[in-house]
Amino acid sequence: MAKEIIADYTKGRISTQLLKFSVPFMLSNGLQVLYALIDMIVVGKYVGSEGLSAVSTASQIFTFMTMLALGFSNSGQVLIAQYIGKNEREKIGSVISTLFAIITGFSVVMCVVGLLLGRNVLNLLNTPAEAFEYAWDYTLVCSLGIFFSYGYNMVSAVFRGMGDSRHPFIFVLIASAINVVLDIYFIRNLGWGTMGAALATIIGQAFSFVAAVVFLVVRRNNLGFEVNTKTLKPSVESARLLIKLGIPYASQSCAVNLSMMFVNSLVNDVSVAASAVFGVGIKVDDIVNKITQGIAFASSTMCAQNIAAGNKKRTIKISLTTGGYCAVFYALFALLLLTCHEQIYAIFTDDPAVIALSSVFVSAIVWSFPAMTLMRTGFGFLRGLGNAKITLAFGLTDALVLRVGLSYLFGIVMNMGLYGFFLGYGLAAFGTGIPACIYLFFGKWENYKLLK
Repeated sequence: MAKEIIADYTKGRISTQLLKFSVPFMLSNGLQVLYALIDMIVVGKYVGSEGLSAVSTASQIFTFMTMLALGFSNSGQVLIAQYIGKNEREKIGSVISTLFAIITGFSVVMCVVGLLLGRNVLNLLNTPAEAFEYAWDYTLVCSLGIFFSYGYNMVSAVFRGMGDSRHPFIFVLIASAINVVLDIYFIRNLGWGTMGAALATIIGQAFSFVAAVVFLVVRRNNLGFEVNTKTLKPSVESARLLIKLGIPYASQSCAVNLSMMFVNSLVNDVSVAASAVFGVGIKVDDIVNKITQGIAFASSTMCAQNIAAGNKKRTIKISLTTGGYCAVFYALFALLLLTCHEQIYAIFTDDPAVIALSSVFVSAIVWSFPAMTLMRTGFGFLRGLGNAKITLAFGLTDALVLRVGLSYLFGIVMNMGLYGFFLGYGLAAFGTGIPACIYLFFGKWENYKLLK
């Protein structure tokens, strides 16, 4: 019989387990960034700065729509991991089926919202006139294909909760390969512009989602829990817990994305070149953020199992190890950006105005790296704990108070302009990373129980 998919992280060497568990997540997230970067590279070369501005702006809308599903998917990950830690595997099937029902409903609603309100939102974001139709093409396709993006994120979260990071990497690899091939064909060969970029992304995610579902069906006897019509039946208990976690998680994620859209609107109002700089910069910055997010994903599952099993000291050690690994990645990436930013931007565009502004973004964003290290440490633990209220409080502070407030303060009030917008965007993470770590090391969280 094949080895079961579920992994137990309540014992063993933490540094080795975390690294081994994280690497496929880091690679998976890296591949997601790769095909997003390829979108930008191909659009930048064949559509121009207007295309870069359009993808930068429209992708914020698509990300906002996706964050709703991701919040509930993350809640499914936490529940599955805690059920494993409590040795109550018979409840996992109900979590999966209930989560799928919730995600499907959200996808229908968000598709309609995107189609009806997409143009209005693009106007609110101060989308440059020369980039507007490109941005609408991207938004239109992503809205129509939102179900596949939701399903893709849901299945990945289910695997993460079960302690399996290898198979999500395989499915992301499928999506990435398809996206790269179709990007080049749709944009360069067929001239479909930003619509082609969006279509390549959705098709890649659709194939990945279908492959993951087929795998779960074929390997149902090796999942580590019983799979039948009874265990896969949605339940009121699973729905209650998913909603209890999902609403705060989704609200936090959406608030962060709204704050990014606010900063994007400030930047868009400067010029097309500034918009392109921000769009490329965020995608490049996403490389290290996604890599460290992979470590935090692994940390959340490992923390959730140990919290449910009552292992406080091991939980803290997992978080400390998470912070150490993230610090190394951010330090190396800061060195790369500071020394090679013009060469990096030149990969995406030949526009000298965009390349010249790259130093403005880089010199501001590196200030966020220490803060992001703290956030990965604290939030990996908080999601594993399942205390969604405190996670929401920290997330709202980051998004609606600090990210919006500091960007406006530095950029408008203190008249620092574009650099101020970028600096405020980056420094906001300190306001949540520090409190999250304080709660980890000094809070009374061991008395909190998600599963009674």
